[in-house]
Amino acid sequence: VNIVDFYSGNKFMDQVKDHLGSSDWNFLPSISRITAEKYLDKGFSLQFAGSLNKITHIVDEGDADALYYSLGLNVKYDLNKLFGETAWFDPFVYLGGNYVSFDSDSEGMLNYGVGFNTWFNDSFGLSFQTGTIQGFADKVQTHFQSSLGVVIKFGGKDTDGDGIYDKYDQCPEVAGLKEFNGCPDSDGDGIKDSDDACPQVAGLASMNGCPDTDGDGIADKDDMCPNDKGTKANKGCPDTDGDGVVDKDDKCPTVAGPVANGGCPWPDTDGDGVLDKDDKCPKEVGTASNGGCPEVISKEAEQALSMLPKFILFNTGKSTFKSGVTKKLDMIFDVMDKNPKANFLIEGHTDSTGSNAINERLSKSRAMAVRDYLVKKGVDTTRLDAQGFGEGQPIASNDTAEGREQNRRVVVKVTNK
Repeated sequence: VNIVDFYSGNKFMDQVKDHLGSSDWNFLPSISRITAEKYLDKGFSLQFAGSLNKITHIVDEGDADALYYSLGLNVKYDLNKLFGETAWFDPFVYLGGNYVSFDSDSEGMLNYGVGFNTWFNDSFGLSFQTGTIQGFADKVQTHFQSSLGVVIKFGGKDTDGDGIYDKYDQCPEVAGLKEFNGCPDSDGDGIKDSDDACPQVAGLASMNGCPDTDGDGIADKDDMCPNDKGTKANKGCPDTDGDGVVDKDDKCPTVAGPVANGGCPWPDTDGDGVLDKDDKCPKEVGTASNGGCPEVISKEAEQALSMLPKFILFNTGKSTFKSGVTKKLDMIFDVMDKNPKANFLIEGHTDSTGSNAINERLSKSRAMAVRDYLVKKGVDTTRLDAQGFGEGQPIASNDTAEGREQNRRVVVKVTNK
């Protein structure tokens, strides 16, 4: 319904007080105003209104008897855009123009005012608005028009065109599905994109929407070997031989081997138990103690060389051998002959008797005497070296006859073992 109340004075506030305090309003006791509105954007709406009334009062009761109608187009602005959204109360202001016909006069008039909607639910509410309709040609007197009625809201804005209105659409800018409240599921795997770790590729719910091609429980995006079933520890890759090198990087995937050799076992070409990487002679059978190379002399032979020289005795102050010494020298020759790859150093030593210079010459000549004997027996000279050390490396005290005897010695050492 609507009421019409004509201005009776000049001051606006006086007119408002008079309007609110009056009981002589013009109205029809029936549906007399119908509006249709369309929401535009950013709080603005366009309102078309048609009103019908019977005027029986302009200044005094019964001073008129005329039909009144108007057609108007107004722009409304929702004040909630300024004050903040409320669930049920929507105040607004409006401004527009009306074509008004009263009695035999009519003209276009300015229409402005305020109002509010109160909502009982999402679609149904009560609407009230009041304002001034003011003319320009003075054909129709300026007047208030107020209305009160029910309002029914239907339709809505659907920005993304997915059939779900924006107010119900959790993804209003992107077309989506009703079952996901308007949000999309791009890959069609039943998981909406916002919850899908792989929104462009169909996957499993257990993998947060990502595929697991090889079924190893590791999503393809985190799987270094997405087509081969592996373990989490190996980032989805298999390690068939369990050597800690995944198959794709393992040069010997079915045989365990160290990482340093690409997952392959280290070779031992000569089969001597010393791996080639540690074998100084990888193509010759040797011993671990000799770095994988064959020994140039056996332990037994070397031990004999440490004992036999003790029996090489010289005449006092000379480099000639005492009786019976050559048998010991022959035994040393046998050792050297049976170990042809070994080279030797023959050391000559003396006690402290005599001068230093004499002892050095004497030790050298004794070492040379042993060398010369062995060369005559057949030992190649390139395998032998002889040096004299004089009294400088005693192994016992030179203060006793027994000690001096121990210091007068020849030592034979292997130099290339």
